[in-house]
Order: sequence, then C-alpha cells, then structure tokens
Amino acid sequence: MNEPVYPFVAIDVPRDRSDELGALLFELGAGGIEERDDQTLKKGAGEGRVTLVGSFSTREEAEEAIAAINEAEPDLSPRLEEVVGDAWRDAWKEHFAPFPLTPRITVVPPWVTYERTRDDEMLLELEPGRAFGTGLHATTALVAEMLDARAADLAGKEVLDVGTGSGILALVALRYGASHALAIDNDDEVVEVVQENAERNGLADRLTVRAATTESVTGTYPVVLANIEARVLRPLAPELDRVLAPGGLLILSGVLAAEHDEMVERYTSLARTLRHVETRRRGDGTGDDWTALAFVAS
Repeated sequence: MNEPVYPFVAIDVPRDRSDELGALLFELGAGGIEERDDQTLKKGAGEGRVTLVGSFSTREEAEEAIAAINEAEPDLSPRLEEVVGDAWRDAWKEHFAPFPLTPRITVVPPWVTYERTRDDEMLLELEPGRAFGTGLHATTALVAEMLDARAADLAGKEVLDVGTGSGILALVALRYGASHALAIDNDDEVVEVVQENAERNGLADRLTVRAATTESVTGTYPVVLANIEARVLRPLAPELDRVLAPGGLLILSGVLAAEHDEMVERYTSLARTLRHVETRRRGDGTGDDWTALAFVAS
C-alpha cells in the first residue's frame, strides 16, 4: 500500500510581511499555514524573518502556488517540501520534553514519566494536538510568568481565555487557584484538545471550552487573557474591554517590541480607562522581541 504524501510550500519572509504573505498562501489554496521563528520547535529563517509553511492537497496545487508566488514575488524563492507517511504528525514529540514554564509549574507531555523535584512544584500535563500552545513559545511563557507573579490575586477568580489554543493559559490560571475558566477559540478543532488537557489534569469541572468569539460572551470576567497577535488584538480592543470586569486584569501577548507603544496607546485610549501596569519582554533586545502587556480596568 502506498503511503500518503503531504505537499507543502515553504517561503522565508520578513516578519513584517508575514500576515500579508500568509494571506497570499491562503488565496493560492493552502489549507493551513504554520509560522516558524526562533521560538518555535522547528526554527525559522533567522533574525527579522519567519518561515511560512503552507499545506496543499496535491503536489499539482503546490506547484501552481509556487509558480504564482514566483510571478508575484520573484525574490521569495518558494520551495516545495513533501513528507511521506503519517509519522511526521508525531515527530515533534521527540523535541517536547518536560520543562519549567514558570518557577512553580512544569509542563509535562503525557507520553513522558516525570517525578516532582520539589514539594511546591505543580505539574501541567499537556498535549497541544492540533492546537497552538506548548508553552515553549515566548508569547505563551510571558503570560504564564505574569500569572505566576499574580497567583495570590487569581484565587477564586473567574478567567476568560480568548484564543485559547491548547488551553494552556486557562489551565495555568486554574493551577494558580482561579475558580473557573472559560476558554474560547474560533477554531472548532481546539475544543476536543482543550477538553482532553483539562481532563488529564483533573480540571475538567472548572473549565468550559467553546468554539466561539468574544461577541458571544455575555458576562464580564475579573481576569481576561488574550495571547493572539497584534493584528487581531488591535480591532479586538473594544470587545476585550467589554468583557473585562471593573477593576479586572487584562493580559495581552503576541505583541512584538516594535508594536508595543502602539498597543499601549490603543488600549489606554478606549472609552473606559485601562491603566497599563506592566510589560514583560523576551528576546535579545532587538525589535523582534516579544512582549506581554498587563492592564487594569477602572
């Protein structure tokens, strides 16, 4: 029996053009796009650049997309990659070992046996599956660090996690004592992933996950998390403000250092006053550093 062949088109692009060129890949028929940079398991193209990898149904469709890219953007040098068989789906697991996400939480993949190394260590068993969020990316780790620093304030609070991915940040909040988390994402496929992660950590009774957007959220929450990216966070600002309870904490991530000041201005100029209280950065001091921002509502 012939094994299946999965064709991909890979292009190395400037970071500030990744959204535009990702949209081009979708227009050319890509069924999904992976973005690789220096923070992902598979590394990207180096400083200031990312690698976009688009999946296509057939080799012919991938070759047609490459021809179209070469005509529209002759300097990009798109390349065809093919993977044979299904083993690639689990190959990333070789690189996903237990690691400290915060000073008190260690992320452990479910296929690894791990023993606590100290009494105050909390384990979070996690498999991202088809969803974003192993905790290895700086954008996720920065939010987790902010939650760790505010663990005492999380006790008994309800949390809204927007763009939840694997559910990792909602689960971290629950580990730190939040009473309940509502995790939402516009990708239907993450629902099962989040439910499974909540169940394997004994947190299913304190977490609700829905394939939804913020427009469907009717209540307000004392803690709101949104680890997405700046191009989504900009238009989402009024909605995130709406679902944030008075005096509540809003944490944003997925913002590059070069976008930081603009994002602070965007969120502190809404109808209701949001006070910028903290920024955390991770990187090497270049404009490609990732930042997470915390705001408190009036």
